[in-house]
Amino acid sequence: MSLQSEILGLALAYAALGVLLLIALTRTNLGVKAKTGAIIATSLLYVVVFFRLQGLLGWSAYEGLPPRFELLWARVVESNVVNNEPGAIHLWVEELDEKNRPSQLPRAFVLPYSAALAQKVEAAKNELMLGHHLWGKPKDFGSGGGQDNPGGAAVRTGGGIGGDPSGGGLLDTKFLGGGAPAIEFAPLPPPTLPPKDDP
Repeated sequence: MSLQSEILGLALAYAALGVLLLIALTRTNLGVKAKTGAIIATSLLYVVVFFRLQGLLGWSAYEGLPPRFELLWARVVESNVVNNEPGAIHLWVEELDEKNRPSQLPRAFVLPYSAALAQKVEAAKNELMLGHHLWGKPKDFGSGGGQDNPGGAAVRTGGGIGGDPSGGGLLDTKFLGGGAPAIEFAPLPPPTLPPKDDP
């Protein structure tokens, strides 16, 4: 399901609530002006919600990162003590399955800023600019062990503060306090292809 169809579905859900309100209002003893006002307000609300949701497209998600992903690009926003801005790290990633095949649905995620993670992300960006494909994984799931390396190559243990969930969130105290999960990047091995049929 595409993001546009999800937004359309959400707008239709608001419209369905409007229809339920209409049915409920026909059964009440409210005055005609109150009923009309409630119907108009609800109708305007779901139209406004539909167009306001369009403005959310492209914003980085305050969600946990996928367990294994290809790094497409990143942006580090440094913290600014003078303006009391904690900073953030934005990652554009595409989830990988167990055979290193991309999901074909890239997403943007935001992580809390930390100097160690920012340095690691900047190094990964340099590798991307050299044309090297990278995969990554959050290192600090609940057990702190993360996932297995998809290509079998050695991956260094990362620093930084871990979190559960790995990507934090808008109400995550680690995010608000500047803590960040540890993420490891490594060269992306080619996807595992099914065996060819014998001629």
